[in-house]
Formats: sequence, structure tokens, C-alpha cells
Amino acid sequence: MTRPSAQYSVVLRLEIDESPGAVTRLHDAIEACEGKVVSNDVVSAEHGRSVRDVVVDLGGVEHQQAIRDLLEAFEDVRVLGMTDRTFALHHGGKLTTEPAAPLVTRDDLAMAYTPGVARVCEAINKDKAKAFDYTIKRNTVAVVSDGTAVLGLGDIGPEAAMPVMEGKAVLFKEFAGVDAFPICLDTKDPDEIVHIVKMMAPTFGGINLEDISAPRCFEIEDRLKAELDIPVFHDDQHGTAIVTLAALYNALKIVDKRIEDLRVLCVGLGAAGVAVTKILMSAGVRDVIGCDTKGALSTTRPDYLDGSMNGMKRWYAEHSNPNKLLGTPSDVIDDIDLFIGLSGPGVIEAKELARMAPNAMVFAMSNPDPEVKPEEAAPYVRIMATGRSDYPNQINNVLAFPGIFRGALDVRARQITEKMKLAAARAIADAVPADRLREDFIIPSAFDREVAPAVAAAVAQEADRERSSRGDLDDFEAPGGPSGIGGGAGGPVTPALTPKS
Repeated sequence: MTRPSAQYSVVLRLEIDESPGAVTRLHDAIEACEGKVVSNDVVSAEHGRSVRDVVVDLGGVEHQQAIRDLLEAFEDVRVLGMTDRTFALHHGGKLTTEPAAPLVTRDDLAMAYTPGVARVCEAINKDKAKAFDYTIKRNTVAVVSDGTAVLGLGDIGPEAAMPVMEGKAVLFKEFAGVDAFPICLDTKDPDEIVHIVKMMAPTFGGINLEDISAPRCFEIEDRLKAELDIPVFHDDQHGTAIVTLAALYNALKIVDKRIEDLRVLCVGLGAAGVAVTKILMSAGVRDVIGCDTKGALSTTRPDYLDGSMNGMKRWYAEHSNPNKLLGTPSDVIDDIDLFIGLSGPGVIEAKELARMAPNAMVFAMSNPDPEVKPEEAAPYVRIMATGRSDYPNQINNVLAFPGIFRGALDVRARQITEKMKLAAARAIADAVPADRLREDFIIPSAFDREVAPAVAAAVAQEADRERSSRGDLDDFEAPGGPSGIGGGAGGPVTPALTPKS
């Protein structure tokens, strides 16, 4: 059983005897069963009894049933119902669509739909770039998945992946004002996925790929980036990498080490593990060892030598592990400065961390159970980070992707480049004030509302710089120019969209 959290919280509707001490005894019983009472609200009360809604955080589905069984055994308590709050939140989905302009009068209808809409259609037909100004394209991202690598659940299919994609869309809107739409595809074929996304692209200003298994995800992203003129971003790779680098930037300030001097061990070489390694190398790390289920990658490993290692791992083996070490994570952890876990629980014992370099850093990001428990790692490491919200230093992708797309959409960037990712990581790191930086606060909270605007500004500025260096600033003049959609007399005046400075 995991520690009690909101993910397993329930609302218990109880009818209880209002005798002295009854509520206290109820709370004590729940706490004794390792539940956490969040609230207790009276719904109605009469004749010495009350109906109450009691919200309790629990540690799993079995824990939910155990609490219900416990309360049903009380003589002065009657369980009227139990609602799983997580399922209730998802009931009917987490998204709706709403009009941006009211339809109240005949004039409204004539402008929003026929006959007035035909004028806008004709203008876009003459210049497709005008779709960025006069359709949802300018602020809409497709969140695309095939359901093959969903959270820690694996290949669960497109229908079961939808709640995650809906959640992603909610985060886009909540943190960056970006309209996002979940699209789950009933195919695992890379050619079909690329084809479908290309066919949908006219509707969207950007594509966020999500929960597509490796190594297929690498090919799909690379092909779409090459074939589309809007940003394509695989968040499982790059979002994780960006926030990991941001956390490392701040951790280095505490441990007083240089990034180019680090020895890094990355356990788990799926989409996130490869992307994290690449961004660390871009930032200056020179000594990385990567471990998959067969151990450390190396050009001396048998599956590299016999050609059975897949292409991405062959690249990894050729660009990492300079000392050609082989073996399990435990075999190669000596004198490692930073342990990064992107695999699953139990891949290393806490006591093995004692063999790391002084002022060791551990980023154990597997969810819901990290590679090593922070409580057990504490005696051996200086800085500990996880992917969980109930521990300090949560490495959470929500710090990256909303602001990244906000910045890219604002300046109509055609790609999200490596330098834009590095700029985003710096912006996230800088969101932690120097006077508040400490071992248990190296990364801002996922709810820090200043992060997404800062990331957006950094990404937009880097996009502008790259556009300027290429000499293609003219590409960013607003479609239609200042004379608007009509392109001349009689058309509405539309302000030119200019890049952020």
C-alpha cells in the first residue's frame, strides 16, 4: 500500500449517532486504519443523528474497501455510500468546448456562420497562412497518442489512454491558456500515425506526441518534424529532459560541482531516458552510463557486437560509457555524481548509493514508486528528487510543456529546437529564487503560476534569435498585413502579430 493520497480519496456518506465523542471516535478509527481524514461536512441533522460527507485520503483500492468494512462494523455508523473522487472527477470527461463569441442576434449568426463565414473561407483559400489569424489553429495543439506507453501502465490501447490525454489538455489550458484536444489513434503503425497526423495538421498550431512507446516514438517524431511546418514535441522525451536539466542546474549550485565534471548513471533507456541523456550532453555532461534491463550499454556488450541492439541504443552505446563498463546499475555506480532513474522500483538498493561520489544526487523519477525510496536514500545522498507530488523536488513535466508551446505559438515557431529546450530549462531553474534554494527545493512547484510565462518568454526569445540568425524574419509578418483579411479598402484593420522581444 502506498501512502494515503488524493488519487485514492473517497467521499464516505455516513449516518452517525451524534452522541458525545462519536465523531472523534470515527476519526480515530479511520486514522488507526492509516486513512487521512481531509474534511467532515454535515449534510443534515435531526433526532440525534447526522448525515455527513467525510473525505478520506487512502493508499489503494484495497485500502478503500478496508475502510468501508471497518465503518460498517461500527454500531453507531451506517454507510450510505462511498464515492471514489478520482472516478467522479473523470465522469463525462474533463473537457468541454465553448464558443469564443456569443450567438445572440441574427447579425451574430450571419457573421459567425453563413453567409459571412464564406468571406473568411475565401480569404484563407487565397492565403492558407491566414488560418493562423482567423481559425483556432493559432492557439490549438493536438495531443496525440496510440496508447502504447501510458504512464506506468504500458500498452493499454487508445480508449484507456484518453483520460491521460484529456488531463494533458487540461494542463495546457490551465497553465498556459493553450487550447489542446486529445486524439487517440487505433493504430500502432508508425507510417499510419505519421500519415494521420499530417492529414490533421491544418487544424492545429502544434502537435504534442504523448505516451508512444520506444523506439517507434523516435521515428514518428523525427518524420513529423521533417514533414510539418508546425512544432512537434514528444513530451515524454523532451518535457522530462528539460525539467530534469532544470533541477540539475539548481542542484549543482548546492553541491558546488561543474556540469562538465559530472559522472552520470541513467537507468531506464526508453523515450525519456534517451532524451534526458541527450539534453545533458547538450548542456555539457561528458561522462554518462546508461543501463537497460540487460545492464550498462557499451560497444563491448554482446548484443552490440552481434548487431541485435536496436538503432537508438546503438547510438547510445557509441556516445556514452567512455570506460566501457558492463554490469548492473549496482556494478557501475561507484563514484557516480548523479543517479537518474526512469525505469521502475527496486532497480537499486539504497545502501548501494553509499558508493556514489560525495554530495551525491539522486533523481528517482519512476511513478508511482521511485527506483529507491527517499526515506531509505536519505543517509547516502545530498539531494533527492522524484516524480511524485508528495515528496520534495518533484520533477514534473507540467513545468515545461505548457510554456514551451505557449512561446512557440506566440511567435509561430516552426520547430522546437534544442536551444529552445535549453532556454526553457534555464527559465525553470531561474524560477527558484537564489535566497530560497536548498536541498529540498531545487525545482519550482508545479503550481507556480510564474513558471509557464517565464518559459514561454524564454522559448519565444530564443525562437526570435534563431529566426534572426537565419535571416528569415519576413516569414513572421502577420498574415494579411495591417490591412486585414480583405487586403485593402473595406476590410477590418488587424494589428500585425509581432515576435516577443
